[in-house]
Amino acid sequence: MKILDYTHIFEHAPIARDMIWPGFQAGKVGALIAPGGIGKSTWALQAAMAVACPVPGGDLLNLAPSKTGKVFYLAAEDDALEHHHRGYAIRKYLPADARAAIAANFALSPCSRFNIMANDDFTSLQKYTEGYRLIVLDTLSRIHQLDENSNGDMGFLIARLELLANTTGAAVLYVHHTSKSSARDGLLDQQQAARGASALIDNARWCGYLARVTEDQAKRFIDPQSSPAAIGADRRSAFLRLGVSKQNNNAAPLAQWLERQEDGVLRPVSLQQATSKARDTRRLVDGY
Repeated sequence: MKILDYTHIFEHAPIARDMIWPGFQAGKVGALIAPGGIGKSTWALQAAMAVACPVPGGDLLNLAPSKTGKVFYLAAEDDALEHHHRGYAIRKYLPADARAAIAANFALSPCSRFNIMANDDFTSLQKYTEGYRLIVLDTLSRIHQLDENSNGDMGFLIARLELLANTTGAAVLYVHHTSKSSARDGLLDQQQAARGASALIDNARWCGYLARVTEDQAKRFIDPQSSPAAIGADRRSAFLRLGVSKQNNNAAPLAQWLERQEDGVLRPVSLQQATSKARDTRRLVDGY
């Protein structure tokens, strides 16, 4: 048992926390939760590339990582062809030197039979990612065979991820689904929105979420770069909200708006409150 020396603690300032991006600390476990089909894997992929890119132009999400490093992405849900499509779509938004830097620092492995609770699989991942900056596990439900609704099992699973983070020094980000009820009831910004046992988020140190723009928000917000009218029902599916429902050590930042391009790539966008004229224009178009 290690006892901290509070004489030393009271007299010496601590070293600064090492953040992957604001709020998400190196050596810790975090989660990204969202409903199916919303673009969470694309967000995780673009975030991973931002952390892997030491030159300007690689941070397409404006995450502002504090420093960059090697990134490993375990793709347990989508196959190599799907990731080829995603990577090729992203390339046109990246300058040539950013593409080269990402290719040098980013490793993605499509692996449909990986079990992080199996010692051989865990040890293999642990050895490969030693000294890495970020490890992404997409999606969590595909890399274990435990009971997702058991707090005991999920506490055991998160402890396994914490061990991976502690021994490699990397932040571990797992991608996970929200429950159907939280999506239906508009509660995606709550910590309890994650599918399964509460230990999944209770034991994580950071939790981000993606949510579609609601019908009400589509009436109240405009994208001034594209139209003076409110977003409306016809364009609502293209806009997402990234928020943080749990963040240890710091206050959670304001939500960020994202627009899904035709090729699926996510880009930050500045939405503004619609004026009464813009809302009236959209009502005329939508017929409400």
